[in-house]
Amino acid sequence: MPKTATHAVREVLRPHLGEEDWEQQLLYGKMLSPIAEIAALGHGHISLQDIRPFVADEQWQAMHKFAVVRNPLDRFVSICAFLNRDNPEFARYPIQWMKAALRRPRFRQRVLVRPQCAQLCDAEGSLAMDTLLRYERLDEEMNKLLQQLGLREARLPQKNTSEHACYQEYYQDQELLRLVSEFYRQDFALLGYSTTLE
Repeated sequence: MPKTATHAVREVLRPHLGEEDWEQQLLYGKMLSPIAEIAALGHGHISLQDIRPFVADEQWQAMHKFAVVRNPLDRFVSICAFLNRDNPEFARYPIQWMKAALRRPRFRQRVLVRPQCAQLCDAEGSLAMDTLLRYERLDEEMNKLLQQLGLREARLPQKNTSEHACYQEYYQDQELLRLVSEFYRQDFALLGYSTTLE
């Protein structure tokens, strides 16, 4: 899931990969997938529906499928700050930039921007993960998962972060709050987050 500590989680799990295991992408673009159709996606954020046709039913049932999810309000600010890390215009007018971006269909379709449920749901629209880890408590929840998998605990490194103010500050603008809440409606409903600023 983009902007949910993906690279930090991969770094913790990478030493445990066996010869038959693979990951789609290392930080900064090295593609590793042995499945041509998956490698052709050109990014490392594979949706459940992308990968499902390539995994046999028996193997799928045996796998422990997990994902890290993040409050959509916080995640959207992080995405925009990441995409604009070298854009002084965004630094001056972040709220205006975010509102304008959400009105552009092409922006809304970017893999970084798409709702989390687009990555995690099956064709019927149901969440199809065994475990959802909360970004907001990631160190604790990742270590619980590592224990369940029989792996040693680890501290997640900081990787690929973006600089921005506390996300609640941006949503003092009610129009931005409305636009983000509408776009990520399914995420709020299925992942248990609130559109109320906490």
